[in-house]
Amino acid sequence: MTDMPISGDGGVDTSALAHRGSNQSGMRAFNERLVLTLVRQRGSIAKAQIARATGLSAQTVSVIVRALEGDGLLIRGKPVRGKVGQPQIPMSLNPVGAYFLGVKIGRRSTDTALVDFLGRIVDRTRQTYAWPCPDKVVEFARTAIASAETRLGADSHRIAGIGIATPFELWAWAEESGAPAEEMDKWRDFDIRAALMEFTSHAVYVQNDATAACGAELAFGRRPHRQDFIYFHIGTFVGGGVVLNGGLYSGRTGNAGALGSMPVPGPTGAEQLIDQASLVVLERRLKSAGLDPSPLWAEADDWSGFAVHVDAWMSIAARGLAHAIMAAASVIDFEAAMIDGGFPVEIRRQLVERVAVEIRRLDSQGIAIPRLEEGTMGSLARSLGGASLPLFDRYLIDQNTLMRDMR
Repeated sequence: MTDMPISGDGGVDTSALAHRGSNQSGMRAFNERLVLTLVRQRGSIAKAQIARATGLSAQTVSVIVRALEGDGLLIRGKPVRGKVGQPQIPMSLNPVGAYFLGVKIGRRSTDTALVDFLGRIVDRTRQTYAWPCPDKVVEFARTAIASAETRLGADSHRIAGIGIATPFELWAWAEESGAPAEEMDKWRDFDIRAALMEFTSHAVYVQNDATAACGAELAFGRRPHRQDFIYFHIGTFVGGGVVLNGGLYSGRTGNAGALGSMPVPGPTGAEQLIDQASLVVLERRLKSAGLDPSPLWAEADDWSGFAVHVDAWMSIAARGLAHAIMAAASVIDFEAAMIDGGFPVEIRRQLVERVAVEIRRLDSQGIAIPRLEEGTMGSLARSLGGASLPLFDRYLIDQNTLMRDMR
């Protein structure tokens, strides 16, 4: 199996997709996804360029583009005249062609984000709490869905789906998060997807919150496209995701990238990364010092009021993340390791710098150290990750499927 090639602008070299384009009518749905994926990567592209990149005939591309235009998913740009021949008309995604609603259920807050076809946020809502209760979360989500439909009005039928990003086994770690066990245990047999489907006709998707956050980076991130990277998202608890061959890899049970459970060295023996790089660890420090930890969950941009405690937490978190990255890189040759989370941008920058220092202290013999990068979604990562679920399912190509078929 070969790696998916990278183009000069950092995106996927879509000439490789020609192995999968088909001029047979039975492949129309796949070909439409192929064209939408290509247009999404390029931003704007003419039909002749689509044909060259995908291997589809000019006639097939014309039929597909016309259909996508008719569905309101693509729009025409101004003609671009060359030296010879007819002017080329670039096609781009129609921002209002589709909408996606992401719902993040966290241990300290529930957030929703309504985004358009380009991934731009149209509306946001948020509620915070000491711990999540199923009934209150569902009611908040119901209100957010109704609000999104009202906001879009006649275009509400363009909501392609609702994605729920939530920790799997939310009832676990009740003690660590300070929540009453009997309250968190209500989630054990609660089907959040079924609960939302009772009052909406939109498709509902569910994914682990950290994996979904990784999907947001893949779909909406401002970084050049990476083909293979490991992603760490630091929230109440640290988690993550894995991207292989340009596609989100969720694994056999959907729990791939459960990085919080990764063993790392501790002061008295082996611990889990969750015990070192989670914000709940910082919350405990603040409570022990008699400080109010609520700014941690309020999307505040300034944590200077407890800088000493943040500094101490970052020292521990950076060491744990460094060990986790090195362990992961010994298994898969990741080109990058991204770190993001629900904290100020400056804290993220400092944390990445500290992780780089800690990695240099480790024995890396025989390991290709991945490039360290900051994520770009921040506190929005998980709600945008929820929104990315229907986007991937309805309109984009699974690159891992492509790679299997190219063997």
